[in-house]
Amino acid sequence: MEEEGTAVDTTLGMAVLALVVGVASSVAGGAVGGLLTGAEALGKELAAMMGAFYGPLAGIPGVVLGVVLVMLLS
Repeated sequence: MEEEGTAVDTTLGMAVLALVVGVASSVAGGAVGGLLTGAEALGKELAAMMGAFYGPLAGIPGVVLGVVLVMLLS
């Protein structure tokens, strides 16, 4: 008898997709954050490039940890 609920079977493909989306979101968020904080002092291009480079430093470990936890708990 199957248990009712909202559980989703996590597969390797879904994990890879979540990692790709998470990394892309981290890069985009870093670029926007760089623009908002440093556009006047550094210029728009440099601020966006630095934000896109440094944004994933915090985002990627969080995404990896989240995907690993979801894979372990499901």
